[in-house]
Amino acid sequence: MRSNTKIWIEGTIIAALSIMLSFLPTGMGTTFSISLGQITLTVYALRRGVKPAMLAGLIWGFLHFPLGQVIYLSVAQVLIEYILAYPFAGFAGFFAARLHKSIQAENHGQARFAIISACLVGTFARYFWHFVAGYIFWGQYAMWGLSPVIYSLVINGTNALLTALAAIVILLIFEKVFPTVFIPKDQKSMSMH
Repeated sequence: MRSNTKIWIEGTIIAALSIMLSFLPTGMGTTFSISLGQITLTVYALRRGVKPAMLAGLIWGFLHFPLGQVIYLSVAQVLIEYILAYPFAGFAGFFAARLHKSIQAENHGQARFAIISACLVGTFARYFWHFVAGYIFWGQYAMWGLSPVIYSLVINGTNALLTALAAIVILLIFEKVFPTVFIPKDQKSMSMH
């Protein structure tokens, strides 16, 4: 099988795993949750780079539709939160080359830095769009007497922070126990470094 085809198949499997993980209950009340799918997408981004990870994120976003996981207020809101936001999780892939070099050089400090950076960048890039949608579309439902912008910042900022922390913890464990998960056997990536 051609290497590029393997990369796209791997990305599709990652998207499917990401949506499956969304069915695990991680909610804290009605507003806060951890997006476990971010973990698998970040691993893929660190394996393959930005471009494949953004495509996998797009597929992850699209998979919400047939599974009835879309909360719909308007077409624009759905486009922002599912078609635009999820691909941005692939920005974690900007740290793929740094991580690969660090692992191969057995430089664990640099590897951990790349993982932490990737988790933060990928998660916050995605949640930026959830914040935008929250401000524009969900602001009318703001609780606790907060303005729409503050409410969206609190909700989406907290969810992003919880998601990033979960991804950091899991991926740092992977780096320590199973670092080769980040390095594909074919060593090919289609990143935009």
